[in-house]
Amino acid sequence: MKQVAVLGATGSIGASALDVIARHPQRFAVCALSAHRDVDALVALCVRHRPALAVIADPTLESTLKSKLAAARLSTRALSGDPGLREAAAREAAIVVAAIVGAAGLDSTLAAARAGKRLLLANKEAVVMAGPLLLQALREGGGELVPIDSEHNAIFQCLPSGRPDLERAGVRRIVLTASGGPFRGRTRAQLAAVTPDQACAHPNWVMGRKISVDSATLMNKGLEVIEAHWLFGARHDQIDVVVHPQSIVHSLVEYADGSTLAQLGNPDMRTALAHALGYPERIGSGVAGLDFARLGALQFEAPDRVTFACLDLAYRALAAGGTAPAILNAANEVAVAAFLAGTLPFLAIAEIIAATLDAMPAEPVETLEGLIYADLTARQHAQRIMRRAYCC
Repeated sequence: MKQVAVLGATGSIGASALDVIARHPQRFAVCALSAHRDVDALVALCVRHRPALAVIADPTLESTLKSKLAAARLSTRALSGDPGLREAAAREAAIVVAAIVGAAGLDSTLAAARAGKRLLLANKEAVVMAGPLLLQALREGGGELVPIDSEHNAIFQCLPSGRPDLERAGVRRIVLTASGGPFRGRTRAQLAAVTPDQACAHPNWVMGRKISVDSATLMNKGLEVIEAHWLFGARHDQIDVVVHPQSIVHSLVEYADGSTLAQLGNPDMRTALAHALGYPERIGSGVAGLDFARLGALQFEAPDRVTFACLDLAYRALAAGGTAPAILNAANEVAVAAFLAGTLPFLAIAEIIAATLDAMPAEPVETLEGLIYADLTARQHAQRIMRRAYCC
């Protein structure tokens, strides 16, 4: 019986992870759950899964969580903030599902890596911001990382032994597939007045609002390019992106002999989660297999890098190295939050990110403290740029 901590349990990935875990009660038990601010949802999950620990990220809500757990007659211990998340990541769990959105998930992700856990990584921002520090933590702690982003999990499955030396394995390039999001095929003029609800209406995947906007701008794919560099040791010129609107082929690996291996499946995060939870065994996910006779043709096309400039901004940050990916991520989080709040136009997201990258030359990544400083400074720059240009 393996103990599992699900960090970000009330989000879409957390819900999918708990669904797969519940299908295998003889294999897995939930020992810790976390949520950002939704105490009621967290308590409801505790009633169902009976973890030893529940963590609310907002420290001001810890007393509320404690009282509601007591009212539900649960023995689950309540903690809060980064210390609570670190404890959830580093204590009893053998497996940690890192599904907290954004930079907020960095600290607990590093804690799980240092503690030698099997880290099921959905928090791409942690890799984008702190790739070198995460790899160092994995080496020091002896942990194991299995990506659960559908694209990186697909690459993991298409590579021998998950993460080999690409040159020795004969890998020519990695190809990440992108659905194109809800605005595929539209021009810049057609995107000038789109709303947050329109941007969050993804045609294939059920996701949170922040990642849905990232998908609509193609920043999600840009972050995945940077993530692939750190997870698999691929150079930036070895990582390509192709738009595949059906979201059936989740990514591909091309080899020196001309072979291309792909992982296919229905667009459901439970497939990647079941693979990562059971690895190297295969376990049931609850996801139906593909019906190729009904599937029909699969479509592929080049991304529109002019209309969706965030993709090239991510390549730019990867090439610059150092703190540039953290700056990119911070500016994106600020800009997306403003867009979701209705104070920033959709097309301005890329403009804010580009201006922030221009304002902050990349510095070497040496310590977590230096990285956090770059993140905070980038957020301040992005806020100032928005206030000057958009009064938000």
